Amino acid sequence: MPVPESGAAAWGRSLAAAVLLAVLPGAWAQQPAPARLALCAACHGEGGNSQIPQFPSLAGQPQQFIENQLVLIREGLRDIPQMKGMLDGVKDDELVILGKYFSQQVPAAAKTRAEPGAYQRGLQLSQKMLCGTCHLPDYSGRQQIPRLAGQHEPFLLESMKQFRDHPGLGRDTVMAAALFGLKDPELADLAHFLTHFKP
Repeated sequence: MPVPESGAAAWGRSLAAAVLLAVLPGAWAQQPAPARLALCAACHGEGGNSQIPQFPSLAGQPQQFIENQLVLIREGLRDIPQMKGMLDGVKDDELVILGKYFSQQVPAAAKTRAEPGAYQRGLQLSQKMLCGTCHLPDYSGRQQIPRLAGQHEPFLLESMKQFRDHPGLGRDTVMAAALFGLKDPELADLAHFLTHFKP
């Protein structure tokens, strides 16, 4: 059974991938989709299960959601500095292959324990906000709506803050409206609940 990488080791792999891409501009885009998976894993983890809390896991995300996000990033409609230029020249059919692959991977469970108070507050807030209506009751997502269950807590929290504080190009206006007015502690409780959610 493989031993999980430490955060430092995973970060080192991410940095190595970034250096490789900087040294070989355009090389990533010229590789067939299967060859790209090793570079995807540098940040998003083997099989799409990220070992770096600030980077999202892609495993089990809906295929259509992944494909759409990749197109938005490629076209410059989503500004993600770490992904800048990585999808330049990548064809739609290659993005479909990547989306299908990651959507079929099994998401890993959270490695941390839930704090009962934060979990319960997050549960109640999620029910009040009807999060399960769009993201489904098990928070697995569907079509263009992402999976939230088991996602890294720091990533979820930062993403929700971005939706709330910086709505704009490439961002879901429904989410910006849904999170409007929520305080940071409420977002933290939501992120904690979703990370540790088990059906």
